[in-house]
Amino acid sequence: MEKNTVEKGALYIVGTPIGNLGDFSPRAQEVLSEVDFIAAEDTRVTVKLLNHFDIKKPLISYFEHNKFEKGDYICGRILAGESCALVSDAGMPAISDPGELLVMQCAERDIPVYVVPGPSAVVSALAVSGLPTGRFSFEGFLSVNKKSRREHLSEIKNDKRTLIFYEAPHKLIYTLKDMFEAFGDRKISIVREITKIHEEVKRTTLSEAIKFYDENSPKGEFVLVLEGAKIEEMVKEYTLEDAVALAEEKMEEGLSASEAAKFAANASKLKKGDIYRELNK
Repeated sequence: MEKNTVEKGALYIVGTPIGNLGDFSPRAQEVLSEVDFIAAEDTRVTVKLLNHFDIKKPLISYFEHNKFEKGDYICGRILAGESCALVSDAGMPAISDPGELLVMQCAERDIPVYVVPGPSAVVSALAVSGLPTGRFSFEGFLSVNKKSRREHLSEIKNDKRTLIFYEAPHKLIYTLKDMFEAFGDRKISIVREITKIHEEVKRTTLSEAIKFYDENSPKGEFVLVLEGAKIEEMVKEYTLEDAVALAEEKMEEGLSASEAAKFAANASKLKKGDIYRELNK
């Protein structure tokens, strides 16, 4: 049975177009027309969408830096009997988006939350990537901090699922180089400007992508769909005992204790000093 009317005292998560306004569903238009107010990531962006479809509703801003206080405010209005629609600038709210917190706050207060499905850059990019779609992991935006970004990539280097990331143009080349360092030369589909005029899918490898974007300045918003780890690429998770055993094997082959400890440290990512101490006990 279809749910066609908006309930009072409820939150509606409404997907909006990621580029092509023709993707805005009739139900989404209906809900935005019927709710009491709309919480928007950027009211300036949302008002353009509303004007295009001749929807007149009060807007309040809800974004990363005001989400805690505005979340309480929105929940208060809903508990008082109003209905609210949450929208992001593009795509599905609450996915790599501050709306995640608002849904949690509503859940804590037993406020009904309904979803009005819409375009998703994650699934859309995966669908056209040409890479396996049966199992995937959405990793969102990588940190702008180089150390944190590399730690994130190191954590998932053995994941066999297809990996999906969002990336901005000014960070793209750094991310690709860090991925190459962490994963080696895997297949990657670089999906740009989905559903927009300059939509593009570049199915390539990390090494070729780095070469291309070193010579061509990236433009637009990107979704990176990366091949998962293959069995032969997966790195063994070493314990200190494993590393010491490996070092002992190398000593039997003629390496000194120091050289063997260094070899085992490089293979295991454990500290050479810890391995060396165990060798000399």
